[in-house]
Amino acid sequence: MQRPIPCLFMRGGTSRGPFFKASDLPADIPTRDRVLLAVMGSPDKRQIDGLGGAHPLTSKVGIVSRGSKPGVDLDFLFAQLQPDKDTVDTTPNCGNMLAAVVPFALETGLARAQGDTTTLRVLTLNTDMQCDITVMTPGGRVEYDGDARIDGSPGTSAPITINFLDTAGSVCSGLLPTGRVRDVIDGIEVTCIDNGMPLVIFKAADVGRTGYESVAELNGDTELKARIERLRIACGHAMGLGDVTARNYPKMTLIAPPLHGGSLSTRSFIPHVCHDAIGVLAAVTVGTACVLHGSVTEGLAVMPEGELKTMSVEHPTGEFSVALQTDPANPQSVTKAALLRTARLLMSGQTYVQGHVWPAAPGAAQPGDTSR
Repeated sequence: MQRPIPCLFMRGGTSRGPFFKASDLPADIPTRDRVLLAVMGSPDKRQIDGLGGAHPLTSKVGIVSRGSKPGVDLDFLFAQLQPDKDTVDTTPNCGNMLAAVVPFALETGLARAQGDTTTLRVLTLNTDMQCDITVMTPGGRVEYDGDARIDGSPGTSAPITINFLDTAGSVCSGLLPTGRVRDVIDGIEVTCIDNGMPLVIFKAADVGRTGYESVAELNGDTELKARIERLRIACGHAMGLGDVTARNYPKMTLIAPPLHGGSLSTRSFIPHVCHDAIGVLAAVTVGTACVLHGSVTEGLAVMPEGELKTMSVEHPTGEFSVALQTDPANPQSVTKAALLRTARLLMSGQTYVQGHVWPAAPGAAQPGDTSR
C-alpha cells in the first residue's frame, strides 16, 4: 500500500514546494531522502511521478519543527532537489522558501498567532543561521492577500519581512572565504563571498557577455556554461569548499551596470541553470559585495548614501531590494540585512509514496482516506 504523508504545498517568494512537519517524515536521513525524492518525482527531468515542477526553483522542500534552542521558535531545514538527479542537498539555505516557514507553522499548529502581526525567530538548520520573520495575522489567522509585490512572482500578496541576524559565513569559513575581497581565479577577476549564500561574482564583460542577455539565451549558451562551470570548480577549492562538482553551491553571478535605475544588474546561475530572478540570500550577498571596497562590483554598482543602504539588485524579471546596515566604525562590515518577501498556501492534504520507499505504519490512513 502507498503511505500518506501530511503536507502543505506552498509558494515561498519565487520558489515553491511541499512543506512537512519533521515529525511526519522518517527520522533516519537515508530513508527521509528516499521519501523526498519519491515525493518530488526525482530523478526525472519532468518529475512526472511527483510534485516537482521540472525546474530547480520548484524542486524544493521545507521541513519545520518547534525550536530546539533557547529563544528560537522554529527550526527550518531546507532541502534542494534536482529534477533529473537523485540528490537531496541540505547544505545551502533558501531565503525564498524561508518566507513560507512561519505561515506553515501557524497553519499546522506549530506556533500561535501573536496579534495583528506575528514575529517568530527561525533557525535555519542548514547553516545555523537565525532570522526574525514577521507575517500579517489579523484575527489570529495568516493573511495572504495584500498589496506587496515581488518581481518573479505574479500578482500581489501580504508582506512578509525577514530580518537576518547573522549571515556572514553561512557555509564558508567567513564572509570572504579566500581572505580577499577580490581574486583572479582561472584568469577572471572574482569576488568570492558568503553572506547567506556562497557566491562567485564576476563581470559579464570578462566572459564576453553583456550581462543583459535573456534567461533563454544564457541557458542555451553551452560555451558560456562550460566556462562558468570550470571557474566554479576552481573557486570552490579557493573558498575551502573542496570539490563542488556535485554540489549546488557556490552560485555564479554575472554582473553589469544597472539598466533600470537600480544598483546593479545580475544574471545568476543556480549553479547550472540561469535563475529567472535571483535568490533571496544571493541578493543579500550581492548587495553586501557592493558595499565592500575593492570588490568586483566597484565601478559598476550605483551606491546610495548613508549607513543604511537599500540596494536594488536588478535581475531578468525585475529587481530585488535589500536593506543593508553597515557598521559606522567599520564600513566593510554589514550588521543587518532585511528584505521583503511574500508567500501563499497553495494546497493542504497528503502526498503519497509507494510502500517500498517507506512502508506504511500499522493503522495508517489508506489512499482515499482524508480523515487525518
